[in-house]
Amino acid sequence: MQITTPDIGVDKAVVAEILVSVGDTIQENDSIVLLESDKASVEVPSTAAGVVKAILVKQGDDVTEGTVLIELDSEASNAEQEKATDSSAEQSSEPVESAAEADAAQKKTESAEQPQTTGETQEVELKVPDIGVEKAAIAEILVQVGDQIAVDDSVVVAESDKATVEIPSTVAGEVTSIAVKAGDMVKEGTLLLTVKTAGAAPAKPAVVEKSTVAEKPTAPAAEKPVAVKADPVTSTEKPATPSSTDTAKLTDEQQAANAKVYAGPAVRQLARELGVLLAEVKASGEHGRILKDDVFAYVKTRLSQPAAKQAAAPVASGLPPLPDFSSYGGGEVKAMTRLQQVSVPQLSLNNFIPQVTQFDLADITALEAWRGELKEGFKKQGIGLTILAFIAKATAYLLKEEPYFAGHLADDQKSVLLRNEIHMGIAVATPDGLTVPVLRNPDQKSIKQIAQELGELSQKARDKKLSPKDLQGANFTITSLGSIGGTAFTPLVNWPQVAILGLSPATMQPVWNGKDFEPRLILPLSLSYDHRVINGADAARFTRKLTLLLKDIRNILL
Repeated sequence: MQITTPDIGVDKAVVAEILVSVGDTIQENDSIVLLESDKASVEVPSTAAGVVKAILVKQGDDVTEGTVLIELDSEASNAEQEKATDSSAEQSSEPVESAAEADAAQKKTESAEQPQTTGETQEVELKVPDIGVEKAAIAEILVQVGDQIAVDDSVVVAESDKATVEIPSTVAGEVTSIAVKAGDMVKEGTLLLTVKTAGAAPAKPAVVEKSTVAEKPTAPAAEKPVAVKADPVTSTEKPATPSSTDTAKLTDEQQAANAKVYAGPAVRQLARELGVLLAEVKASGEHGRILKDDVFAYVKTRLSQPAAKQAAAPVASGLPPLPDFSSYGGGEVKAMTRLQQVSVPQLSLNNFIPQVTQFDLADITALEAWRGELKEGFKKQGIGLTILAFIAKATAYLLKEEPYFAGHLADDQKSVLLRNEIHMGIAVATPDGLTVPVLRNPDQKSIKQIAQELGELSQKARDKKLSPKDLQGANFTITSLGSIGGTAFTPLVNWPQVAILGLSPATMQPVWNGKDFEPRLILPLSLSYDHRVINGADAARFTRKLTLLLKDIRNILL
């Protein structure tokens, strides 16, 4: 039986830790792996009891929904139970027979939800289900050809820029072929592997079958699927290695050599980020285990060599390799946080967006006074009322009038997708970096509801408890510098969104009222937008309308 990655709401995630070992006896709902995305950490439980036969993923592997994680030998577990039953039979035969019947009945009950077999074998294709993102990278293959897997056993680990996900199997049987390799880019419908089943159909309508039907609409449901070897798409978005070896396109031999290296998932992830072939790194850990320090030492050694000996190929960003700084005091390579690392590809997409930023000033003197009146009452209810709750409400109201600011440029770049609902990303600063949980339908909620949800999302972000679904579906974002300082900044449009609102600290400023100057609390606004979708005049009108709403939020009621 294979335990696979369930739907965790993100495109991909990274295997941060493997919680079981081969030979371990586990129970249903026991945690088997820890998955980590740039937004949350999740423990994946086993969907069945048994003995761990094989672990198909490694630390640092990218996984997606349906990725096989481990293989369980449920028969071995049953054999132990039967052995215990036989031992009891020597003392009393009749009770044993009764117990055996009860055990059989129990097995029958447990198998009620399992696929019914017909006695015939067939090969079923397991494909990537809908994992909530356009594409993901195979971080780890959790099964091998010949492995026996069960329903819900993870088969591969997939990783996106948001999360690491294990993809579970929807059928039980023997793995006959594996169509992907670690590092391959996959999307919904991509063939992962084929499984020989005993005439069994998936226990539930599986995404795998859905993908198969979608690609072969004329094929009967009962027809034996044809196991076609997929042509994996190899990602080219990898940094250039400091080694002479081009790791952007590893050969099968290099991948095999890397797979044999004794290294943890965190180390493998670091090596991928730095473009290092682990097979070339000298291990200093116990039993030949490669440590992070070994990777850093390898990189430092390569950087200290003359520049002529370094790889001249540009990295994925298109920039040339770093020059040789050894003659200028050298330096130390320090890994970025996981959140920073997985944010790089997403932030790099901004290079393709013709972005413009519109600046404006909002008078929030009256709004802040009203907030002060309400704050104590909210506090007694356990709700922190910040100015952001009012801004989110006013912005959501305005987005209903100006839907293009919450839309998406279509793939053909000739049309715009206008969303039916408002889902607002709210940037939250954490010790590991910036994360953006999503506030759902703020236009339909009260200030009190928004304030409460903002507090909950912020706390979950700081505690690393955000689920993948907490981070998906936004069509507009608000980011704030809080009280850090500054007068304005240029927030980056978060593709596929087309606009983002930046808030700088509010300050008291003298404002001319026609007769004299009076102190007013002024909030700087910075609206960045995709110029392909939004015109400058429209952006100026948007910020002007927003300032009027914030000056007197009662306008929302009109």
